[in-house]
Amino acid sequence: MDQKQLKKFRGFLQRRAEELRLSISETQQEGRIAQEVHGRDEGDRASRSHEKELLFQRNTQVRGLLKAIESALGRIADGTFGECINCGKEISVKRLEALPWTRYCITCQELLER
Repeated sequence: MDQKQLKKFRGFLQRRAEELRLSISETQQEGRIAQEVHGRDEGDRASRSHEKELLFQRNTQVRGLLKAIESALGRIADGTFGECINCGKEISVKRLEALPWTRYCITCQELLER
């Protein structure tokens, strides 16, 4: 992979990581607000509890994606970006364009999903 492509992927990943950090911050703020508001009755409290659970779930998913993106940025820094961590073969550019944080080539990914 040439330096121009790496720079493009690095820029995209850095922007996406910043968006995710902002999303995490916003979700945490929403969670604090939801925790402070008490409902008048059991239905309100149940609804609020469900809301908090959904916020927690979303935050967990976003944190997982952020971790994958930070890992991809680390691979760019150490020169292993675009290499499958299982077989060591090059991951296709098309796959990286679709999922720039991927760690596996399509063949190894399919084997892992079986």
